Amino acid sequence: MQRVEQKLMAQIAVLIFALSLVSGMAVGQAKPSASAPAAAAKSGEKLDINTATKDQLQALPGIGDAYSQKIIDGRPYRAKNELVTKKIVPQATYDKIKDMIIAHQAKGAKPAAAK
Repeated sequence: MQRVEQKLMAQIAVLIFALSLVSGMAVGQAKPSASAPAAAAKSGEKLDINTATKDQLQALPGIGDAYSQKIIDGRPYRAKNELVTKKIVPQATYDKIKDMIIAHQAKGAKPAAAK
């Protein structure tokens, strides 16, 4: 009888081990939920501040309703650092978003005349 109990215990141990492996793989494959702009920023695509919508801008850290509207009103930008030089956003906010944004130039656009 002891031999049968040992086999049964060994089979139960193998079953538990197999179930733990399967459940561990399922947890590892769970898809993270993230907003589209945040996911795009993490995947290497930068948000163009010259064409982004208000909602896309608000998805950036530190950018709310007021800053997103100021960014839109201050367009076009030749470089992303103009957000600070034009006093659109403070330096601390710019430091949070600088790696997530870009300022593309419109094709065929003429540079602004010097004053």
